[in-house]
Amino acid sequence: MRVLVTGGAGFIGSHTADALLARGHQVRVLDSLEPPVHPDRKPPKYLDPRVEFVQGDVRNEKVLLESLRGCDAVYHLAAFQDYLPIFSRFFDVNVTSTALIYELIVREELPIKKVIVASSQAALGEGLYHDADGKPVLPDIRADEQLAAGEWGCRAPAGSRGPLTWQRTDESVANPQNQYGISKIAEEKVALHLGKRYGIPSVAMRYSIVQGPRQSFYNAYSGACRIFCLSFHQGQEPQIYEDGRQVRDFVNIHDVVDANLLALEDSRADYEMFNVGGDKAITVSEFAAAVAEVFGRKGYVPRPCGKYRFGDTRHICSDVNKLRRLGWSPKRSVYESVEAYRMWIGSADNIGEILAYCNKQMATLNVVREVKK
Repeated sequence: MRVLVTGGAGFIGSHTADALLARGHQVRVLDSLEPPVHPDRKPPKYLDPRVEFVQGDVRNEKVLLESLRGCDAVYHLAAFQDYLPIFSRFFDVNVTSTALIYELIVREELPIKKVIVASSQAALGEGLYHDADGKPVLPDIRADEQLAAGEWGCRAPAGSRGPLTWQRTDESVANPQNQYGISKIAEEKVALHLGKRYGIPSVAMRYSIVQGPRQSFYNAYSGACRIFCLSFHQGQEPQIYEDGRQVRDFVNIHDVVDANLLALEDSRADYEMFNVGGDKAITVSEFAAAVAEVFGRKGYVPRPCGKYRFGDTRHICSDVNKLRRLGWSPKRSVYESVEAYRMWIGSADNIGEILAYCNKQMATLNVVREVKK
């Protein structure tokens, strides 16, 4: 089988390409090599030489059509993910390109047997909570004035009584609270609805916070593993936002790849959406302590820095039982993810200024803000 992987020079894409090659498939990668992920605009050294590489934009109809021709399946992993306030680009890249894939398959009668699209846990937003009466609720966005006052918890919506208690959240919930999450909900709907209408088996994968080597050093906003590992690698204290008790859900890259392969090979996944997470709730402070231990600082006590990131969710943890029923489960620990990233940092060149660069970018965008209480 020949498989097209859009965004295949990136983090999840390149690991998926490796696994497909190991399965005996032929792999074609379409990637625009956009900075900051690819600062030199060249294919990364880790990309397997057996990959047929095409440099181009997934929104370019001519390039995309040529990349689709001769392929049997598509992993559409190319995406725009950042904190930049260029809202239209999230939809242009993440949604328009997905619609174009289906448009070309239908119009050109391409014999594509399956399309798998990368969605995100960001589609869940704050996820599902229960109020003091046990009633399920979906919290609204935490207001900036609330965060500036150091009030971290989600407020109960009208008609509900607090305090609210977070719950693991399954695929039935869609509560996106930023432009990226909204674009991913739209991408899911495009893929699953057009797939059903035109008989193109399609799957949407809602990845949690994916961790492991090859994750870009230069993404200023995302990647707790990257941020904390770079901090300890450079002998600095990592910045712990809010009170450090916010819950997250981390998943190892190889568990994600296992899920991607299952989605390709198991027809039970067709026309479905799946959470792909680590199935273990961990606070940001607990994660920072785990990173510290891997870097030889056992007993490290994380301390909040007195700041918060505007737009962050308070708690989120994905329910992965739907994917478990197909035989998948996360097998790698947080420690394995961190150790693999520690080794990745050790093999990298010219990373001395990256942390300062990312912090400057966040400050310029006014993402990181001071608590005023």
